[in-house]
Amino acid sequence: MLPVSVIVVAADSGPTLRDCVRRVLACDTPLEMILVDNASKDGIPQAIARAHEGDARLQVMYNRANLGFGPAVNRGAAKAQGKSLLVLNPDCLIDNATLQKLLVTLAAQPRAGVLGAVVCDELGVADPASYRRDPLLRRALNTMFGRSGEGVNVEGPIPAQLLEAEAVSGALMLMPHRVFNYLAGFDEAYFLHCEDLDLCRRVRNAGYRVLLAGDVRVLHGKGSSSRHRPVFVSWHKHRGMWRWFRKYDPAASGFLLRTVVWLGLWMHFLLQIPGQWWRLFKRKLAGGTQAA
Repeated sequence: MLPVSVIVVAADSGPTLRDCVRRVLACDTPLEMILVDNASKDGIPQAIARAHEGDARLQVMYNRANLGFGPAVNRGAAKAQGKSLLVLNPDCLIDNATLQKLLVTLAAQPRAGVLGAVVCDELGVADPASYRRDPLLRRALNTMFGRSGEGVNVEGPIPAQLLEAEAVSGALMLMPHRVFNYLAGFDEAYFLHCEDLDLCRRVRNAGYRVLLAGDVRVLHGKGSSSRHRPVFVSWHKHRGMWRWFRKYDPAASGFLLRTVVWLGLWMHFLLQIPGQWWRLFKRKLAGGTQAA
C-alpha cells in the first residue's frame, strides 16, 4: 500500500493548478495523485494529463458537472490506494520535505483523525483560518464585529509545535484513509465552504484528534473560483454556514433565534453582492487594459 494518495479538486482553478501538480509529482515520497476535475472549461486539467501522460502516479478523473468540493474529494478517495489521504487545494504548493514531515507527524499520533498545516500567502503571512474553533454563533459574532471574547480563529501567532485544534484549514488536510472511510468522507450536502469544518467536527465526535502542525508552513494562494465567480462562491459559503449552524450549534434549537440567524446570513450575502460585482468589473477592466 502506498503511504499517501494526494487528492486535488479542480474547477477552473487557473494556472496555479499546474504548479500544484508539478510540485506533488516532484516529491520522492511514493505516492499517487488523483486530480478530480469538476467540469473545468479552461482546459488545464486536460493539458496536465497530456503533459504527465507517462507518469503512472497521476490519475485524472473528469466529472461532467461541477459536483462541489466534498463530493469530488469523495469520488477521488474511492479510487485512492494510499494509507493516508492528503486533500490539497489546487493553489496550495508543497514539497517533499513538507510531505514527509506531515506523514511522520501523522504516523506518530495514533488517535489523529486530521492533521493540518499553517497555510501562508506569498509574503509568509499565516492565514488565521489555519487554526480555528467551531464557528458557534457567539464566536462568529465576536469575529464579525470585532468584539472581545473567543472568535472563530485562535488569536495570536501560531506556535511552531504540534497543536490540538477544533478545526484546521481545508486547503491542506492529511487523514488516515481508514478514518476518512469510517466517517463516510465529506458531507455531500455542502457544495463549497464549511465542509472542512464539518469534517473536523465529525472527526472529534468520533473520538479522534484534530491536530495542527504549527511548524509546517505551506504556500497557499487565493482560489480562481473566488476571484472570477465571487457571488457563486459567496452563495455556497453562506449555504454552508447555515448548514453547519443547523447541524451543530445549540443556538439553532430555538425557532426565533434560528430565524434571525437565517435572515442575518442572507442579508449579509445580499449586501456583499454590489462590492463583489464592482471588484470583478475592475479586475476585468484592468485585464482588458493590460491586454491592449
